Amino acid sequence: MSGHVQMSTFVEEKNPEAIIYIGDLDPQVTDDILFELLLQFAPVVKVNLPKDKLTNQHLGYGFVEMVTPEDAAYCIEVLQGIEVFGKAIKVRNTASDPSQFDIGAKLFVGSLDSEVTDQVLHEAFSQFGQILNTHVCYDESGCHRGFGFVSYNGFDQADAAIAAMNNQYLSGRVIKVSYAKKEGGKRQAGTYGSDAERLLASNQAPAGPMGMGPMGGMGGMMR
Repeated sequence: MSGHVQMSTFVEEKNPEAIIYIGDLDPQVTDDILFELLLQFAPVVKVNLPKDKLTNQHLGYGFVEMVTPEDAAYCIEVLQGIEVFGKAIKVRNTASDPSQFDIGAKLFVGSLDSEVTDQVLHEAFSQFGQILNTHVCYDESGCHRGFGFVSYNGFDQADAAIAAMNNQYLSGRVIKVSYAKKEGGKRQAGTYGSDAERLLASNQAPAGPMGMGPMGGMGGMMR
């Protein structure tokens, strides 16, 4: 789970009320550009642009931690709807409306034997923590599709399940376990369990089961 080390530090040290979400980012936007943009208005603590692990291209959104909630509120007010590289960005506080984010510790379990049911899946994975839901998939004719999903109460539990169950035998077959991919139609298509997901879940912890100046030389980039 080394891929989550950097973001874990980001989550532990941050002030949730001082973190803003910035969406609809052009592919040309980098961490440094986002840092410099926000720095025009208030001191910046840290910037994170979640990236595709294969292409290293950011996913079109990012998070910026400001020093104080007041700084964050000011940046949201002045940056909302401005165009960066020709695209109008969306800016909001991550703690204010967590329901807009599709997050969760949801696992994909593949290569299942046709005898595996929801109950079998639940019994096999319940040793790692509280399970919110298990679902084995069938087609329209009722035939077993060979995969299912398990949703946990927290990412640590899901991490443990992946470490222990991936490439292990269940009902006589070696199964594959990983974080599930989100549906392509979602506004934030990607993978459950990502660094960004963990950050968002930490911001909504009290509400649900997951816790879940002058512009200087930048005038050519934004207007």
